[in-house]
Amino acid sequence: MIRFGCQELEFGFPRQPSILADVTLDVPAGEMVAVTGPSGRGKSTLLHLLGLLLTPRSGQVVADGAPVSGLPDAQRSAVRARMLGFVFQDAALDSTRTVMDNIVEVSIYSDLDTAVAHRRAAVLIEALGVNVPPNRRPGQISGGQAQRIALCRALVHDPPVLLADEPTGNLDDASADGVIQAMRAHADSGHMVVVATHDRRLEQSCDRALRL
Repeated sequence: MIRFGCQELEFGFPRQPSILADVTLDVPAGEMVAVTGPSGRGKSTLLHLLGLLLTPRSGQVVADGAPVSGLPDAQRSAVRARMLGFVFQDAALDSTRTVMDNIVEVSIYSDLDTAVAHRRAAVLIEALGVNVPPNRRPGQISGGQAQRIALCRALVHDPPVLLADEPTGNLDDASADGVIQAMRAHADSGHMVVVATHDRRLEQSCDRALRL
């Protein structure tokens, strides 16, 4: 994939005013884009639309020139598994599974070999300074550690597109720096990163910003 984005997206809940309207974004390979703006302007909503977790009222999410947001559910799920990594604002880890199992679960839905996933996970855990035993469960770790584990999970299958919702919001400065560096490296390796953030340092690490 060499380009990803959306064209004239509009979204709102049934019988409610639009949350987003006429949003267009084109992200080429190698670029990291910040989505900024006050709370309540639809930053998280835009990421969920780009991640094919919501369906727009109008407009399209586009991957390499092909519209993908209007595909049937099964095909959208296949696109997500193959092309997208998502870091949710609340980490969204499975409390019944270990840290390692949370990270490598993406291999169930993608073509990634389980052994390869475990090796990549170990590298990411060290690179992001998670510093927890891989057999720990989410209830036994801090919120900042959970957020970094969520980034490990999003990156473990080396997705062409990484979407991250406030990935540094719960982190101290040192941990945030590691997360920013990991996302910047992902973009610099030829992939695309779109991040919703209020963090000025993270925004400054991006190539440009889309303000809502």
